Amino acid sequence: MLQFSIGETACFQPEGRPTLTGINAKYNRKTVTVLAENGQQWNVAAVFLRKAESSAQAKPAFAPIVRLPGN
Repeated sequence: MLQFSIGETACFQPEGRPTLTGINAKYNRKTVTVLAENGQQWNVAAVFLRKAESSAQAKPAFAPIVRLPGN
């Protein structure tokens, strides 16, 4: 889990779904909360995450600010 930082882009593949890419938003004791590009929030075990390919074309010029409940 220490290989991922908050705000970093990661990807994972839920069972029966295509690969999702998102931003690491929060660390919990056993999972990482990922805000997917499609707007969904996922709690994913760190073992299933991998760093997303970084390319200048894939990154937007700005990142939207997202408020999580309880913050």
